[in-house]
Amino acid sequence: MDDPDRNKRLAQLEDRINALKEKDAPAPHMDNHYSQAQLAWRMVIELVAGLGIGFGLGYGLDYVLGTLPIFLILFTLLGLAAGIKTMMRSANEIQQKHMMAETSETEAARRGGEKRTQNGE
Repeated sequence: MDDPDRNKRLAQLEDRINALKEKDAPAPHMDNHYSQAQLAWRMVIELVAGLGIGFGLGYGLDYVLGTLPIFLILFTLLGLAAGIKTMMRSANEIQQKHMMAETSETEAARRGGEKRTQNGE
């Protein structure tokens, strides 16, 4: 009753259907894009946090001591400097990771070239 030719055609049809489904499947999200956005937000938050802490400390000291604008301005500027310093440290950290990744990719490509040369290709 089972026709082997029919089973073979059904298997080929299933393979074609699966291939078309895979072709139309949505592409996965790029993790690199999201990680870059996360790094940018991290740097912005570090800057704003430095400003906020400096503003809060300066306002608190001015309120307690009765010298309203002096410590507010001073600590806000110190908070800005601290935020920028922290932001720059994060940027250097990101740059180091990026350079290490590029170096490892270059080394891998170089090793692949050496293997092809040794094999006579």
